[in-house]
Amino acid sequence: MTASSNNAHSNKWRVVDIVVASIIAVASGVIFWGWDIVCAAPLTVLEAVTPGFEGLVNGFWLFGGPLAAIIVRKPGAALYAETLAAFLELTLGNQWGVGGSLIVGICQGLFAELAFLIFRYAKWNLGTTVLSGMLAGVGCALYYWLTNPAWGAIRVLWYLGTSIVSGAIIAGLIVWAVCRALAATGVLDRFESGRAEARV
Repeated sequence: MTASSNNAHSNKWRVVDIVVASIIAVASGVIFWGWDIVCAAPLTVLEAVTPGFEGLVNGFWLFGGPLAAIIVRKPGAALYAETLAAFLELTLGNQWGVGGSLIVGICQGLFAELAFLIFRYAKWNLGTTVLSGMLAGVGCALYYWLTNPAWGAIRVLWYLGTSIVSGAIIAGLIVWAVCRALAATGVLDRFESGRAEARV
């Protein structure tokens, strides 16, 4: 009975959950900022293929929320981590400003959170992680569509589609693989995500 109780899922946040989600957010924010510095060339190349195709690189700004959510497994983890990461990215300084850093980060976090909310925070698997990454891509694309009213329908559709694909791969599949790799080392033993790996 004791072991079963210890392994039961709880949506209540613990201090360790806040600390780890914050660490993930800070690490993600630094990576976001680093990507801000080097993204100009791939953005230009992909946009030259066809306007909207540059959404393929968005996954590098989308992964913070899904990663925190799948590791910590608490309501609000995706929104918290993505928002804090975006705030740090903004604080470090970049070319995007408040809108292209913090506001879009909040949108991405909200949409990433929806994947787990849809399943009432009861499913923490590859499918929901990929869905979270995809929805984060939707949030990103929605923000840029609303803030770029001159975009034509074709560009909007390309940007939406490529953002979803990028989110699915980078903020979904790769995030899930990272979580599994971390769990295998034992560093997540205090989390349900680590115990789930141990049972496999």
